[in-house]
Amino acid sequence: MTGSSAPLGPFLSGAARLAGVVGSPISHSLSPRLHGAWIQALSLDAAYVPLPVRPGDFEATAPALGRLGFRGVNVTLPFKERALSLADSATVRARQAGAANVILFDRDGGMTADNTDGEGLLYALHRQAPGWRADQGPITILGAGGAARGAVAALAAAGATDIRILNRTRERAVALSALAPCVPFSWDAADAAFHGATTVINATSGQLTGDAPLPTPPAGTGPIVVMDMVYKPLITPFLAAARNGVIRGL
Repeated sequence: MTGSSAPLGPFLSGAARLAGVVGSPISHSLSPRLHGAWIQALSLDAAYVPLPVRPGDFEATAPALGRLGFRGVNVTLPFKERALSLADSATVRARQAGAANVILFDRDGGMTADNTDGEGLLYALHRQAPGWRADQGPITILGAGGAARGAVAALAAAGATDIRILNRTRERAVALSALAPCVPFSWDAADAAFHGATTVINATSGQLTGDAPLPTPPAGTGPIVVMDMVYKPLITPFLAAARNGVIRGL
């Protein structure tokens, strides 16, 4: 087309390697852009696509992707726990987390579950908060879903001995104690969950789904390393609120 300088990029062949990210919602995900950039830079015959799946359709959709030729998919909310239960096999770290954020398909359509959430979490903490250690003090995690499960398993393996789970309902927080020793708190006990904490991690999806504002450490608390596992926008509402009295935020 004349009048346009935008690169068209390589065309896909019938043998293109396919991957993607499954979630509900999925429009917030930067994964298609991140993976699409290196795929295009390397001129690969491949595509990484967003796959919005309605919550009631996940169990039927995920196995079908393997039969349609997908090599694998990332899994985001609210499907991480369901992805593990649906898989034919799972890595040690997925079983330890009780959730999966990766599904790999073999040539026969078999599904292997993996979890890289915890590994990514630890990498970010060490890189962006030099000197941070999992055993240096209480760690408070907001949420008790798939992302929180990956975080708990990784933090416990890294030496954390005081993990607190702050969740809207205490019952769901209690369930995480099967993964590692942790103390459950409900929303109305947020101040107790934050008391003395040296690390606070948001692992909820509330900012994406429009839920009520999350509890944050009281003003004047610090120094605390604060991380939000939601990465868009760069400064999320949780991080912005936490900066009122918190010295360092990730």
